[in-house]
Amino acid sequence: MKISRFKKSHKTLVYFANNFDYREPYQVLIDATFCQAALQHKIGIEEQIRKYFQCNVKLLTTQCIILEAEALGAPLTGATTIVKQFHVHKCGHEGKPVAAAECIKSMTKDNRYIVASQDRLLQASLRKIPGRCLLYLHKATPVLEAPSAASKKIVQKRVKNLMLGKQVDKIEYMKEKQGLKAAEAPVKNKRAKGPKNPNPLSCKKSKKQKQIPQLHGVQQPTIAKAKRKRVKISAHVRAEQVKA
Repeated sequence: MKISRFKKSHKTLVYFANNFDYREPYQVLIDATFCQAALQHKIGIEEQIRKYFQCNVKLLTTQCIILEAEALGAPLTGATTIVKQFHVHKCGHEGKPVAAAECIKSMTKDNRYIVASQDRLLQASLRKIPGRCLLYLHKATPVLEAPSAASKKIVQKRVKNLMLGKQVDKIEYMKEKQGLKAAEAPVKNKRAKGPKNPNPLSCKKSKKQKQIPQLHGVQQPTIAKAKRKRVKISAHVRAEQVKA
C-alpha cells in the first residue's frame, strides 16, 4: 500500500477517534454487497482491511445481513459464504429479522462501527448523520471515506463553542488581573416569611367592672343616682338679662 493512502486513512481514523470516540480495535460491520464486490475483484477482505488500517480491527456482521443474502439466492451464493465467515454480532432483531440496511442503521445509532458496504442508498443515508464512518471498495482497493459534511459541521460547532468559552474565561481573567472586575456584593440572607406576631395592643384585656358578691338572704342596698336639679328662671328676669 502506498504511503499516501496510509496517511490519508490514518488521518481519517484519528479524526473519528478524537471527535466521535472511535477506539481500537476498530469494529468493521460488513454487509453482503461489500462481500460481492470483493468476490468480483478476487480479493481477501480480512487480509486487505488489516493491511489497509495497519491496526487492530474486528470484522463483524449480523444475522439480518446473512438472512437477506440467503434470501437473494443464487446471485449472492459466493457473497453469502464469505459473509458467514465473520463474527455474527447480536443486533436485537433475533426472531424478527429486518432488511440489512435497516439493521445497520439501528446498529450504528449508539455504537461506533465502520460500515463496509457498497449500497449507495445506505451510504447516502448514513452521510446525513454525524459520526458515521464508511468503508467501500474502489475496484480492488479499500477506501475509508473522508468525514461527511454533517460530521464536519457538528465538529466545527463544538470547536466554536469551546473557543467562545475560552475567550470569555480569558477576558474575565484579564479584568481580574487589571483590577477592573467589580467586587461581588455580599449576598444578604433573606428572612423566611412566616406568620406575624399579634399586635400587643389588640391582646389587651378589657377592664371589667368589679361585681359585688351577692349574699343569700341579705337585702343588698340600692345606690340611687343623684338627679340633676333644673333651676327655673322667670320671664321678667330673662327679659332683663337680654336687655343688659
